[in-house]
Amino acid sequence: MSKELYLLISKSKKGNQKAQIKLYDLFCEAMFFIACRYLKNEEEAKDAMQDAFLKAFFNLESYKKDNSFGAWLKKIVINTCIDILKKKKLETISLDNYPLEILDDTNWNFDANIDKKEILYAIDCLKIKYQIVIKLYLIEGYDHEEISEILKIPVKTSRTQLRRGKLALRNLLKNEEYGT
Repeated sequence: MSKELYLLISKSKKGNQKAQIKLYDLFCEAMFFIACRYLKNEEEAKDAMQDAFLKAFFNLESYKKDNSFGAWLKKIVINTCIDILKKKKLETISLDNYPLEILDDTNWNFDANIDKKEILYAIDCLKIKYQIVIKLYLIEGYDHEEISEILKIPVKTSRTQLRRGKLALRNLLKNEEYGT
C-alpha cells in the first residue's frame, strides 16, 4: 500500500471529509464499473456504488491494512449490488437435495469467433442466479467458498449454479447467433 493511500485511509477513519473525498475519487470509477456488471441500470449502479462507499466509510475500522483496500471496497460494492438484486426478489434456492455434479471450473473455452463483448452480453441474458455466480467466479475471481459466503448459499449450490450457468451460456452462444 502506498504511503499516500495509507494516510488517506487513516485520515478517513478519523472522519476527515477531504480524505474521504480523495479516497472516493481514487476508487469511484472502478467501483462504478463493478456495480454496472451486476445492475443493468446506470442510476442503480451509481446509487449502489455510493451506498457502498458510505458503508465503507462507516466501517473503516474493520479494514485491515494487510489487505488491499480496493479488494475490500470491491467486496462491499458487490454485496451492496447483491442486496439490491435480492430486494428485487432474486430467487436463490438451495440445491442441497440435488445431486452434485463435478465441474471443471477451469474449462471456459468458447468458439474463437465469439468475442468477449458477445460473451458478456450473453451472460447478462442468463437467469439472474447464474449471472451472479458466473460474474463472481469468472470476472471477479472469487472461489466457491467466497461465493458461498457472499451469497449465503452452500458451496455445492455455488458449484451447481456455476455449472448450470456455464451450460446455459454455451447453449445460448451456440444457438443464438452462431447456429452451430
